[in-house]
Parts: sequence; structure tokens; C-alpha cells
Amino acid sequence: MSDKNRASQKSIKTVITHAGNNPRDYYGFVNPPVVHASTVLFPDSATLASRNQKYTYGTRGTPTSDALADAITEIEGAAGTIVVPSGLAAITVPLLGFVKAGDHILVVDSVYSPTRRFCDTILAKMGVETTYYDPEIGADIETLFKPNTSIVFTETPGSNTYEIQDIPAIVEVAHRHDAMVMLDNTWATAVFYKAMSFGVDIVVHAGTKYPSGHSDVLLGMVSANEKYWDKLYETYVTFGVCAGPDDIYLVLRGLRSMAVRLAHHEKSALSIAERLQNVEGVARVLHPALPEFPGHDLWKRDFSGSSGLFSIVLDGGDASTSRWKRKADAFLDALEIFGLGYSWGGFESLAVPVFLGDRIVAKPPTEGPVIRLQIGLEDTEDLLADIMQGIAAANAVS
Repeated sequence: MSDKNRASQKSIKTVITHAGNNPRDYYGFVNPPVVHASTVLFPDSATLASRNQKYTYGTRGTPTSDALADAITEIEGAAGTIVVPSGLAAITVPLLGFVKAGDHILVVDSVYSPTRRFCDTILAKMGVETTYYDPEIGADIETLFKPNTSIVFTETPGSNTYEIQDIPAIVEVAHRHDAMVMLDNTWATAVFYKAMSFGVDIVVHAGTKYPSGHSDVLLGMVSANEKYWDKLYETYVTFGVCAGPDDIYLVLRGLRSMAVRLAHHEKSALSIAERLQNVEGVARVLHPALPEFPGHDLWKRDFSGSSGLFSIVLDGGDASTSRWKRKADAFLDALEIFGLGYSWGGFESLAVPVFLGDRIVAKPPTEGPVIRLQIGLEDTEDLLADIMQGIAAANAVS
């Protein structure tokens, strides 16, 4: 059996623990060195002229960046991975690398809002047309294709409302039209969703979130299959958007415990989500692992688990009145354990109000304000009590 075949049979937990680094390369030290580099020296003029050595300049990779990139490549089952300074850069770099003026792209309407902003501003100025599609469209996405459609940009589950897409059906249609499929897999990671096994061409991750796990670093990773890897790498080198070695090292270190942390996030979040379903003042719980959630069957078919991020819809009445916002504010201000802050995937629990006013076809909940909850590593009962305190405060708003 080849080494590659043996690796493919290993558990994802084992791969995450060891991928991307061989201690024998560094005198037996468990972790790779943090290489701070711009200039790389060549042994002679012939090598300098040919650049025929592994490392040539800091923007083209170091042992530190290679360790993380190689680890993510193995975890994803990709041909290669680039590491960039933020999760948003992981979205914008491949989009810029693969579109041209006059192209048409399809983007899921429940996409991460900065992705929408990028499409509506930078890509629009470049002459790229964006159509936003219903996340539940499945194979009917074919009706939206044009002769110049080049990319389908997906995200499953959807941001903040967690709609599950039928990615295999979308991939089949896109490839039949010679379009590529990009997928933002930050919510589930490859631990719970093997995007490339469904035919996705490029997978995007915010390393800021679960791979880092400690809310102290910004980073993004982009993995590509064999067909698109060379062009993705060329784009990366041309833009010079390399991440700093200290940030890369922190994400690589966090990656080693990601599977264990995700298991705890999953268990706590699902327990809390289940117990909030019949609480007075909660109109809906938006969590794809709940059997009652629309799209749950697709989630069960394609995912092996769920992460620590979900939303609740408070019973808030008419959105046109101030009561809607006052209930959201009362909920948030009553929290003691949950921090009020953006991002997620760290060890601590967070809560933020969700803005869904930019949706076009994926209409947001109308029962009341949507609150996104990041369930951290704290005790589940303490977190539930904190949420109940927030709900009581919201219910008291007249």
C-alpha cells in the first residue's frame, strides 16, 4: 500500500494532528520553525539565475507557510493551498484570479456579507455581473446560467441563517456549463464537510475561526484541485498577499486541537439549540442539525457534524417599530458570559445581532430580530443560563 493510500485511510483527527510537518526535517523538534524571511541566499550565480532551489524569496513560501499549507492540502484532499492574511482575502484572491471583465458569476444569497460587498463594488467596477441565487435552488440553478457564467460561489450552511445547499447538484450543473465552483467552508471545516469530495473546485477557509481557535489572529486559506491549482498559485504570487510567519504559526498550532475543540463546540451548541426550541420568547432556532430545520435532510446526507455557530430568532413583533431593536438590545445587554463581538470559532462565547437587509431572494425571518450565537468552550449549563437571562430581558420589553 502506498503512503498516499495509507494517509487517505487515517481518521481526520490523526491527519490534523500530524499533517504538514515532519519533525525529522528539523532535528526532531515537534513544531516547524517560525521563519521570518524576505531575502533568501543562493549558493552561486548559476542557481541565482535559474532560481533552481526550493525557496527563492519570502513571498513565495517558507518552511513555516509550507507546513500550514501542506497540512490544509492533506486535510482537504486538494492539489495545493495558499495562505493569505485574512479570511476575506481568501475569498477575494481566488475571485480576482479567475474572473475577467464581461463575466457573469452566481453567488448564493446567504453569503458572508463582505463577499457580497466585494462583488457589488470591486467586481462590478471590473465589469463582472453578479446574480444572487436562492440557497435552496439545487439543480434549478441551471435556469440562472448565462453563456458567460464562469463561477458559482457557494457557502453552506449560509451565513447567519444556515440554509443548506445541495452542493453535488450545483456542482454537476456548473461543470456541465464549464463553470468552476468555489465554496466557503469556514462553518464546518473539513472535519465535518469534505467539500472536494463533492466536486468543489476551490475551498475557502477563514483560519481566523476554528483553525486558530483563540481569537488572536487573522488568516485565510484557499485550496484548489488539480485543474485550478497552478492558476491559483500564480495569482497568489502575483498579488504578493503572503501572511506573516507568526500568524501562520499560531494557526498551525491551533489546528492541532481543532477536531477536539469542534467536538465540544458541536455538543454544547446542539444541546443549547435543542433546549431553546420551546422557550417563550424564542420564535425559531436556526441550526441545521435540528430535525425541524428546513434542509436538515441535506445536512444529514452531506455533513458528519455541526459547529458551534447558530442563530435564534426572538419574538419581536413588527420590524418597523423600535420594539424590534429594543428587544435585541435588551437581550444582548443582559448577557454576562457571552461577549458582544464579531468573528467566532474561538474558545469564548459571543453574541451579535444579525443584519439581513441585503438579502434579495433568501428572505430573512420576520418574527423578530436574529441573534447569532457562538458557543464556546465554557460550561453548557452556564451558557444556557446566560441566554435565558437575555431572553427574560427581551421578554420584559413592552
